[in-house]
Amino acid sequence: MGIQISLPMMAFLVFMTGFAGFVDSAAGGGGLISLPAYLFAGLPPHYTYATNKFSAACGTTFATASFFKNGAMNLKVGILAAIGSFAGSALGAHIVLMLSDEVLQMMMFIILPIAAVIILWRRNLPDENRDDGTLNLKKALLALGIGFGIGLYDGMVGPGTGTFAIIAFTSLMGFDLRTANGNAKVLNLASNYASLFTYLSGGLVVFPVGIPCAISNIVGNIIGSHFALRKGAKFIRPMMLVVLVLLLGKLITDML
Repeated sequence: MGIQISLPMMAFLVFMTGFAGFVDSAAGGGGLISLPAYLFAGLPPHYTYATNKFSAACGTTFATASFFKNGAMNLKVGILAAIGSFAGSALGAHIVLMLSDEVLQMMMFIILPIAAVIILWRRNLPDENRDDGTLNLKKALLALGIGFGIGLYDGMVGPGTGTFAIIAFTSLMGFDLRTANGNAKVLNLASNYASLFTYLSGGLVVFPVGIPCAISNIVGNIIGSHFALRKGAKFIRPMMLVVLVLLLGKLITDML
């Protein structure tokens, strides 16, 4: 499929995907910015999903490396969640390939209000780390379950994945926002690549558009992760509220 993007629209996409990377590295939810931008630029839904996943996967790789380098994650929990996320996201992406553009748009219209309620309900998250550092069978299964559920959502829909992961890790596993964000990066990295492999096999990634957007997303992720690691909850919590506003804004736009 030949997809042509004008130079001004390409510049718009590069800016928006860079901003999306900045937000995503700090609080998740970068897809709330980049997915509408790709659609606005004229990419059909399936190509939007695939190209967005390509640029997001590139950016998340660098953000994950930053959190790992600074020790801001529970690696055992993160790896288990990543395994579950990879399986869930691959399944979700395969489901997407079987759906029509109309069904995808309707699915987002139904799921986004639910996502908005969840984020609004859990907007006040703890600063302290309540995890004792051990890993028993219950925690291992919980990490796998969190990963699979959020990965499935990411493969099928996407927006808010990192935010939901942060909420799950703080609420269910007792991590502080900084550590929860680091674990969310590992989970999100696995789900991004699982979906991306599926989309690549279907030839849906528009590389002339995706490569410049991937570069800007990487830059945004590096800058955003620097602020998140340096300032912790003081920076992450306001950014999560930004994600909430974006999610609610998309919901209202879809309704109108």
